Amino acid sequence: MARKPVLKPLSEQSIVITGATSGIGLATARKAAAAGACVFLIARGENDLAKLTEELQAKGARVGYAVADVAEHGALAEAADKARRLFGGFDTWVNNAGISIFGAIREVTLEDQRRLFETNYWGVVNGSLIAAEHLRERPDGGTIVNVGSTLADAPIPVQGVYSASKHAVKGFSNALRMELMREDAPVALSLVKPAAIDTPYNKHARNLTGHAVHNPQPVYATPVVADTILWCATHPIREITVGGGGRIIASFYSALPGIAEPLFARFAPMLMRDKRGEYHPYEDGLWDPADDGLEEEVHYPMVRNFSALAEIRKHPGVAAGVVAVLAGIGLATLLLNQRSGPTRYERLRERVRPSRLWSRLRAGDRLRDVRDHAQDGWDRVGELSGRLIGRDSRHRAVGYARDHAQEGAAAAAIATIAAAVGAAALKHFQDRR
Repeated sequence: MARKPVLKPLSEQSIVITGATSGIGLATARKAAAAGACVFLIARGENDLAKLTEELQAKGARVGYAVADVAEHGALAEAADKARRLFGGFDTWVNNAGISIFGAIREVTLEDQRRLFETNYWGVVNGSLIAAEHLRERPDGGTIVNVGSTLADAPIPVQGVYSASKHAVKGFSNALRMELMREDAPVALSLVKPAAIDTPYNKHARNLTGHAVHNPQPVYATPVVADTILWCATHPIREITVGGGGRIIASFYSALPGIAEPLFARFAPMLMRDKRGEYHPYEDGLWDPADDGLEEEVHYPMVRNFSALAEIRKHPGVAAGVVAVLAGIGLATLLLNQRSGPTRYERLRERVRPSRLWSRLRAGDRLRDVRDHAQDGWDRVGELSGRLIGRDSRHRAVGYARDHAQEGAAAAAIATIAAAVGAAALKHFQDRR
């Protein structure tokens, strides 16, 4: 019998967060602590870890930390042991630590490329395997949340090495999830894919471009991603994208790669260039930890504090209901206002109105009256002509007149009906224009 994880409310959880002192990890730690969770912080910089721990403890949160590089499996395993000793275990493990490099792939040294993969890919592998071993033994199981990127779906030049690492994270996450399913392990695995986020990401990245860089708009605030990560901690979501801009680009690349790649090759480097920023080469966190002083916000001209795409993914039932209501309103508005809608109904109602039908019947009676009166008239003419020109001539004249009177009445009736049909058809076509 398959075991499913029982995902507790945040106030009853213990959460481990890697890369906890900067950007998305920092926002997630603060929000988890505010929600009442026990938070265990992992990062390379001890000064920031100590400051953040003091900050959260001052607000009444239960917090612990360990200094560890996620690229080192042994150090990360020791950090997990410390979390188990401190909190009796953990319910959610968030693999968030990551670094980047800006520059053409052929210009990035192999040592730097390997270092990036050690953190971005092997850090996720190390954390996921350590967490899975712990969570599969817990009665209620738990959740692993891997922070990927929309660049896993749409790679771009200048960030080619980073894109490749996030492709690897996506493939690893999907494969591990299936293996956990096959083993009936009570472990949920979510992949969160942020788009451009307001973090010190560019400051921490090694920059080989020769100029300052930034994230092109739209840019989203870190709490938006943090909310999504914590939602995954309490709801089993397979994969979720934060930021509609990133999703649009990824969909465009997936649908039309032959068109997208030439466009990305030409315009992506231009969009990432920050003409107002200062270029600081090799002042980054690729090999050594960066000391941000717990800086959560980086100032962009405009930062979005809401991702409609993520909210739709979180609440698919509500989203479907809203879409259905809006679609119904739109369809009703269209039918009630288009000329082929209510006017067609009104014309049909007018045509079957009893008074109109009665008038048509009376019109037919009037035609018969005209025919009868014509017949009587011609009979009288025949009698008069018989007196004047004789019996035989009279019969011929009366017969001729009677036949032509009947034909004329029939022709008049047909002409009247044709005129009515023609008028109705003409009005119909005029209404459609």
